Amino acid sequence: MTDFEKVKGYLTELEYSIVSENPEEELFIVEKGDAGINNLIIDCEDNILVIEQLIMELKTDDKNVYKDLLIMNREIIHGGFSLSEDGKKLIYRDTLELENLDLNELLGTLNALELMLSEYGNKLIEISKLN
Repeated sequence: MTDFEKVKGYLTELEYSIVSENPEEELFIVEKGDAGINNLIIDCEDNILVIEQLIMELKTDDKNVYKDLLIMNREIIHGGFSLSEDGKKLIYRDTLELENLDLNELLGTLNALELMLSEYGNKLIEISKLN
């Protein structure tokens, strides 16, 4: 069984909807609407599983916003906030080793994302409204 097939099995078992998959690129786009997860990218990069969720476009360079994000970042159990290369998109990102990946490890990352969205959703909405 390939890593791609293993990850697909885990996603199915965890009841994530696979919106699209690309076996050649070893890439999934998944969602779980009731958890607020849409267009979550899961990429089997060589020996690393990369999990990325676009949170929002950042419309401000206010240092207090970045300070708030770093404070929230400390509380995220797995993964954390990162910025796109141009610094304009806030992304949740986590990486896991594929060699030893098991269902519980993937579940931990996905639960951390769900928890972060529920705990900080209102604060993130406030940040998204800043110009």
